[in-house]
Amino acid sequence: MKIFFRNARVVDPAGKYDGLFDLMIVDGAIQELGSSLGGNPVNYEINLRGKFVVPGLFDMHTHLREPGQEYKEDIASGTAAAANGGFTAIAAMPNTDPVVDSADVVKYVLDRAKQSPNAEQAGLVNVYQIAAITEGRKGERLSEMKDLSEAGAIAFSDDGSAITDSHVMRLALEYSSMLGKPIIQHCEDHALTKSGSVNESPKTIEYGLKTQHRLAEELVLSRDIRMLEAFGGKYHATHLSTSESVELIAAAKKRGLPITCDVTPHHLFLDDSLLSTYDSDYKVNPPLRTRADNEALIEALKSGVIDAIASDHAPHALHEKEVEFDSAPFGMVGLETTVGAVMTNLFHTGVVDIQAIVRLLSVNPRKIMGIPVPQFNLGARADLTIIDPDCEWIVEPDKFKSRSRNTGFKGQKFKGSAVGIVNGERFFFSDRLR
Repeated sequence: MKIFFRNARVVDPAGKYDGLFDLMIVDGAIQELGSSLGGNPVNYEINLRGKFVVPGLFDMHTHLREPGQEYKEDIASGTAAAANGGFTAIAAMPNTDPVVDSADVVKYVLDRAKQSPNAEQAGLVNVYQIAAITEGRKGERLSEMKDLSEAGAIAFSDDGSAITDSHVMRLALEYSSMLGKPIIQHCEDHALTKSGSVNESPKTIEYGLKTQHRLAEELVLSRDIRMLEAFGGKYHATHLSTSESVELIAAAKKRGLPITCDVTPHHLFLDDSLLSTYDSDYKVNPPLRTRADNEALIEALKSGVIDAIASDHAPHALHEKEVEFDSAPFGMVGLETTVGAVMTNLFHTGVVDIQAIVRLLSVNPRKIMGIPVPQFNLGARADLTIIDPDCEWIVEPDKFKSRSRNTGFKGQKFKGSAVGIVNGERFFFSDRLR
């Protein structure tokens, strides 16, 4: 199989390439990269006309719902959504049924990810598994972290539930040091959030919704930073949402602590004023904060305090979201909107350049998880994403590859889209590739 891209804007954060090149891929490997290539018969020849070709994007925080909740999403539909969104690899969180707290469940997910109803698409998107820190995600007793690691788990998290027991967190950090794999913390003091659905602010109190205070995130993060300083480990704070949280991260990094963090597109670009509609697609955890928090998170991206952008893709069925706001589950899908939201709100506004976007969506997430970063070296396995920065499109959930439609970006007009991926001998080209 030969794929030939003409006039590709190859963006290589390693610094070897950044410019217009022709790119030849043969049997899943990069054979040629240069100027005025071609002349030999190929299976596919596409003139990209300056579209970006970047190392394959990696979403380090997704929920595939399999096993146990396949009516919301399964591995096949989740990876189809990932490919459509421009991701060649994703990491799945462990809050499934059963919980991913045993080697057998890790192996089940990884084996399922290599299968597909369409044999040609099997393995199109690489799936990595994050295992639970504690048994059943109950926060009480550590899972068999060594066994889980040997079974293929790349990190550990009780996402959706914070590790609030300090002794358990100490043990988890010490095991992360031994295994060289990060602890991914969902920072939330449950005693402060209780049954709260939204951020506590003058707006949300006016709307009459049950609130949770922002301090719930900051208290757990502050404690964890102190514990990281005392006991060591490899620590990652996921889906940060407040200005105070990024200040805590910045101070910890200045002290040289081994800490990283990510943020979601919805915490960057959506705020709690949208809750006046009582649309449960805006119900996420942590909740949407204020516009001032959005701005602080964006500044933290620019300065390098925030290391990565992750979707926190959280699919739910229509009947689950179409209920009273406080009764609806938390979460929105994000695999198919992340690139569009980032290109529209960060790239085209001049906040960050394409090199920074590649670091946030491809390079840094892999480094955090200990996964090799794709290279453009000759002979290297092709692992790349094509991004059209000028593609204008409207978010229409009915056109998603995901089984679920719960997005807070519905109806928005985006400029910029992933239009294809190549992952070894597998590839996917979007209808938007023109």
